[in-house]
This record gives sequence, C-alpha cells and structure tokens, in this order.
Amino acid sequence: MTEIKSDHSQIRNNSSTPEKQMKSVPSYSNQRVGIFVDVHNLYHSAKNLYHGRVNYSELIKYLVGDRQLIRSMAYVVKSEGIIEQPVRPTAGTRRGAPVLSTEAAFFEALENAGLELRVKDLQVYAGGMKKADWDVGMAVDAIRMSSFLDVIILVTGDGDHLPLVDYLKWGVGRLVEVAAFKRSASAKLQDAADKFINIEEIPKIIIKRGY
Repeated sequence: MTEIKSDHSQIRNNSSTPEKQMKSVPSYSNQRVGIFVDVHNLYHSAKNLYHGRVNYSELIKYLVGDRQLIRSMAYVVKSEGIIEQPVRPTAGTRRGAPVLSTEAAFFEALENAGLELRVKDLQVYAGGMKKADWDVGMAVDAIRMSSFLDVIILVTGDGDHLPLVDYLKWGVGRLVEVAAFKRSASAKLQDAADKFINIEEIPKIIIKRGY
C-alpha cells in the first residue's frame, strides 16, 4: 500500500507541473487584447471586501500592459432606486451644470476610464424577483470579437463564465485571462484561465470614496 500511495503522490506532482507552466503565459507587444468587465460582480466584490470601489483606469492600464487594446467593454445594469440619489456638487462645480445621479456619475467614471458601456434595465418580475446579469450578452460579445483578438480578458469572478473560458480556449484557440478578487472568485474559473490576475494585488486599485 505504501508504494501505491507513493506512486499516486508522484502522479499528482507531475500533473501539477504543466498547470503551473500554463499560468506563465508570455505576452507580446503585438498581442491584440479585448477586455470584458462584469461590473456587477466587481462592484459587489470591492464593496464587500474593501468597502470601496474599483479604480477602473488603473485596472485597464494594468491589464493591458504594453499590449494593444482593441476593445474594452463594461456590462452594467441600471439599479432600481440608485438613479434617484443626486450627487452633491463640489466646490469646483460650475453653476447651472447638470447634477448627475449616483448611478450616472458611476457610469460616467467607467466611460472616462475608456470603457464602452453595455447597459440594460433591471428586470423585476411578478412576486418581486429581480434579475440583473449580463452573462449571456458578455459571452456573445466575447465570442463575436474573438475573431480579431489574440487575448481575451474576462474581468469577473463568476463561475458561470467557465463554459465561455473553455470555448474561447479550445473552440477558437484564444488565450484567456481572468481578472478578479481572488477571495471571492470561483476557484474553477481561476484554474481554467490561461492566466489569473488577482485584482487585490494591483496598486491603487481601490477607491475608498465615491466617484
């Protein structure tokens, strides 16, 4: 029995080596990169873990590096009630300038970071059930755009995107990177990606104050 355990241990050690090597994915300056951000997932992860918000400008800059950014998409849902909360004008606000809602200011910050917004309304069903996700839409966009991208970066910790990662890797032969807060991200999603980026380790990534 001792020999069997030793053999199995050796098999496990050997099998882990390719996985570690696969995570060290080389990047080149001519790689075409597409970024797809699950804003709902990131928003709640940052809020629950750090009581803050993500600095999307720093996030995009870090993820792209010296590569070529082709498209950067952010998937957002209009939240019920948030749009009614006005943002207080600052001392430097021009008199007569329109006052943005909390939600509108947040969306504007995303656009200022260079993200293209895909927006949908929160769906409220009979009985009070609410649905607010972009899983299918984000997957469809990533697959469609994969024809002119070399690297696809999914910014989400949602394990529902696991089939998308597998298809992009094995179906169309693209490199797939996943960026998320490690503590709240699906372990299977982290393992499936060619490279996992722990957002918590990116400098200046959390903003403690509102936009």
